[in-house]
Amino acid sequence: MIKAAVFDVGETLIDETRIWCRWADRLGVPRFAFLGVIGGMAATGRPLTDAFELVRPGIDIEAEQVAWAAEEPESLRNNFDADDLYPDVRRALGELRARGISVIIAGNQPPQAKSALERMELPVDAVYTSAEWALEKPDPEFFARVAEVAGVMPGEICYVGDRVDNDVLPVLAAGMMPVLIRRGPWGYLTAEQPDAARATVVDGLDELPDLLAPA
Repeated sequence: MIKAAVFDVGETLIDETRIWCRWADRLGVPRFAFLGVIGGMAATGRPLTDAFELVRPGIDIEAEQVAWAAEEPESLRNNFDADDLYPDVRRALGELRARGISVIIAGNQPPQAKSALERMELPVDAVYTSAEWALEKPDPEFFARVAEVAGVMPGEICYVGDRVDNDVLPVLAAGMMPVLIRRGPWGYLTAEQPDAARATVVDGLDELPDLLAPA
């Protein structure tokens, strides 16, 4: 019996399209080209930082972010807000809570993501980020912390994310139930990997209430 549903952020709750398009504009490359390069990283298992290096060799991403913030202090830049939520998020999370399941957000995110998510006033019990824990998926300690904050046994926790490497294999190793959502570059691509068969695969969050807590 699942008592807690824990959610990744990027491409699980947040549509990152606008973020990557703003980065493309910042880097001076066509949006389609940059999105295609990001897809290539997802398809080949390369880190996202390689996408920046490919379109602008020698880039210092951290320095670029600092300069961007100084030039456009009021813009979202590489951040997100409520307009970036996938349309099924509030509905599905609210229904899970209505059916008695604790709902927690915990994903690999920078410090500012926590406050951004909290400002959305989502129907969740808590929001955590890798930045505040100083732990990142797929580190087993990240999922140990997930179990700790959920306050239930690992076998009573479902973790929902869009990547096999971060959201399926380490979740299984932690004794939790993995759910892989088919959206975003990683979601669609990794749903075809053999290890995806070890997870429950869904096409949207609205499938979760009946899956985890049938009425």
